[in-house]
Amino acid sequence: MVNVSHFIKQKDLLPGTRVTLNHQTLVVMDILPTSSDPLVSRMEVCESTDVSFEDIGGLNEQIRELKEAVELPLLKPELFSRIGIAPPKGVLLHGPPGTGKTMLAKAVALETNATFIRIVGSEFVQKYIGEGARIVREVFEMARKKSPSIIFIDELDSIGAKRLEVATAGDREVHRTLMQLLSDMDGFSERGNVGIIAATNRPDILDGALLRPGRFDRLITVPMPDDPARESIFRIHSRGLNLSDDIDFDLLAGLAKDMSGADIRAVVMEAGMFAIREGREFVDLSDFKEAIKKIRESSKKEQFRVEGMFI
Repeated sequence: MVNVSHFIKQKDLLPGTRVTLNHQTLVVMDILPTSSDPLVSRMEVCESTDVSFEDIGGLNEQIRELKEAVELPLLKPELFSRIGIAPPKGVLLHGPPGTGKTMLAKAVALETNATFIRIVGSEFVQKYIGEGARIVREVFEMARKKSPSIIFIDELDSIGAKRLEVATAGDREVHRTLMQLLSDMDGFSERGNVGIIAATNRPDILDGALLRPGRFDRLITVPMPDDPARESIFRIHSRGLNLSDDIDFDLLAGLAKDMSGADIRAVVMEAGMFAIREGREFVDLSDFKEAIKKIRESSKKEQFRVEGMFI
């Protein structure tokens, strides 16, 4: 039993509160802020992103589903109460690399006024036993305190792979982290007004417990762009360029067949570099054609290099 300084209100002293004591009289002198890991604190994205839904081409259906699952519960929760249903608890974006999964999450961060917490899955994998699970707990605790909030987990497959019966010590630690994530996503304690978005290139290797309803209620496929989508992406990334009159975006969309949105963005940048190299103040159709050819060749070299590593 200790005394309390008259400067402290009794109602502020709750179980688990961190305080300072006078080392001689053992009187509670002050209330300390809750301890938090700096690694967790810096996961909060304080600056607004520069990506909006208008900057994403060819994913109108995916944007609509993401707005319904993430934006509406935060901005208009009364709609769900009126109908009598609970909003989706989590959204999983999956598809090939470079198709716009991370851009969709950035756009959500800009469109909502919620606290946005971004995590790369590998950040949960720590050196010491139990550290990964502790970071998961602290991330969700921070999200609850700063709700409404959105947790975005990029590269979910780095900690969410299927659990194996035969595993090394490192695998078992990753499994413990995964179990803590499963518990915080849909456990006994209420998650509150916290939305979860995750992204992965490999949904086929994810643990079945992650994909069940109640954790990720909505699975959104982000596919490779088709011809109209590629044309839209070309127009979006070329908005700031000084273009010649011979630019045909429909033709470019056909020439860029099988390219992802990230590839098209690289093509637009390379086309501008070709114009600068020629000393021109505008970008013409030939620059885009040369850029597409260059990006295709570099992609083939990278694919050959990666495949050569596994031969």
